[in-house]
Amino acid sequence: MINRVILLVIDGLGVGALPDAADYGDADANTVVHVAEAVGGLSLPNLETLGFGHLASIPGVRAMAQPNGSFGKIGFVSQGADSVVGYWETSGVIQARQASPFRSMFPFEVISQLEQSFGRKVIGNRLGYAQSLIDEYGVEHLSSGAPIVWTDGGWTCHVAMHISAMPAADFYQCCRDIRKAFKGVLGPQRIVAHSFSGEAGAFQLSGGRKDYVAEPPAVSMLDVLNRSGQIVMGIGKVYDLFAGRGLTRAFPAATAIAALEETTKLIPKMPRGLLYASLDLLTDEPATAAAALEDFDRRLPDLFEKLRVGDVVVITGDHGRDLTKPAKVPTREYVPLLVTGPKLSQGVNLGVRASAADLGQTIVEALQAERLPDGESFFEALRAG
Repeated sequence: MINRVILLVIDGLGVGALPDAADYGDADANTVVHVAEAVGGLSLPNLETLGFGHLASIPGVRAMAQPNGSFGKIGFVSQGADSVVGYWETSGVIQARQASPFRSMFPFEVISQLEQSFGRKVIGNRLGYAQSLIDEYGVEHLSSGAPIVWTDGGWTCHVAMHISAMPAADFYQCCRDIRKAFKGVLGPQRIVAHSFSGEAGAFQLSGGRKDYVAEPPAVSMLDVLNRSGQIVMGIGKVYDLFAGRGLTRAFPAATAIAALEETTKLIPKMPRGLLYASLDLLTDEPATAAAALEDFDRRLPDLFEKLRVGDVVVITGDHGRDLTKPAKVPTREYVPLLVTGPKLSQGVNLGVRASAADLGQTIVEALQAERLPDGESFFEALRAG
């Protein structure tokens, strides 16, 4: 009998292009392989023992003949490549929406709403990632007070403000109001607020990120687990991505390692249910991403030591983020599926899952909750003996 599931989602952990990746300009994307190549190989012995080396030819990572875990790859049916797509589909919510119209910039209607909400002009409005935008526009922002705005190519609008430019509470309220104002097909689905600090040449994100997302449009894994009496804990940005719906309790975390440490501390205290953790390990440069992945790997034994019979640990991703591509934005990729736990099957090839909803369906079956509308469970393959 399964009592607890620990779900670790590493943001941006892609393992190769999806069949439709060319439609997104991502035909050659492979986040993990390219990070490993950039640093001369990765040392991930704990992920290696779970079967990580079977998912791609990753420099430094062996394909173990007898892995301790079960392994496979996960694809996505929903269009796009961002955390909303990844987390929602993993939780059983497949979105029927078109590809993002915000691939390179936002149209007048979006910019006009942003400027109306902030009561000032905005700057930026291009494709990019946080550090590049604050480096490029930070000085102008400090002199004008204009919020820095950019797209990551999906349905997300990112906004950055220096901590001295506007009180944090006012900044977050503006972003919250903007999300409510964007209703219908033309508006961004998610508003991400980034605060940063420092001076010209040394700007840095301050860790005060907030995600404002609409509620999922359909029943999710969190909903059915909650209704069945299971405890559902969200660590990191999980609360934000589901607008809090279906969660028993949430634990914000400023960093990926803080989220992992919080998860590890909660395991002995949680009698049953789901621990759903968001780990934003993939930063803006391959070298720092490689170091973060290796640090994560070194910390896994601490988490595994807390497990007991009836526990399942799943390690996966939400999309790719090939850091060798100039824009360093989310990429349309498969993500890993690594599953382990006391008394579970070992060395099972779970194959290529057509939809991340398969994982959500597996989790609700494992925890004896009602079925989700979408997804094919692979729980039977995890049963030992």
